[in-house]
Amino acid sequence: MARYTGPVWKKSRRLGFSVLENGKELAKRPYAPGQHGQGRHKMTEYGLQLAEKQKVRHMYGLNEKQFHNTYNKATKMEGVQGANFLFLLESRLDNVVYRMGFAATRRQARQLVNHGHILLNGKKNNIPSTIVKPGDTVSVKEKSLQLDVIKNALEAQTATLGFVEVDADKRTGKYVRLPERSELNQEINEQLIVEYYNRLG
Repeated sequence: MARYTGPVWKKSRRLGFSVLENGKELAKRPYAPGQHGQGRHKMTEYGLQLAEKQKVRHMYGLNEKQFHNTYNKATKMEGVQGANFLFLLESRLDNVVYRMGFAATRRQARQLVNHGHILLNGKKNNIPSTIVKPGDTVSVKEKSLQLDVIKNALEAQTATLGFVEVDADKRTGKYVRLPERSELNQEINEQLIVEYYNRLG
């Protein structure tokens, strides 16, 4: 299944969840798009699990294969499976770039990485799925320091989360530690995703 590249707002309304995590998509029309968007539909247990998986998959911008592979990695880690899964998603290079405020959205962060504007530990890395480890540094390439897209994103940034440190002037940041579950989106019920994949076997 290919990565979704259509309108984010439409997808957010379909899922009843702010994919951009700012709530803007649902502020005016908090119901699904289309003629029957405002109808009430009772979901099955499987439907709830599938919807939760789709919410998180679209939030982080992964295709199905990438998402499932990340989940499989989480199952091999010690600790709480669902939380580990979210921590792995948060540790992706494109997501860390987004969390540091160098991009306004995860999709924008992925483009910055793909186009070679980002350095990981001082070396160019254009693979968005690279897992950033605690202690790693992420910075903007010297030739890209004045890019408007990065400047505008940093100016719009109000605060960064505790697991990243950022020097906005130098366009550098450090992935200090793995996030805590309390620092991540509280609307996500990762246990439903665990149940979904357990159901698949």
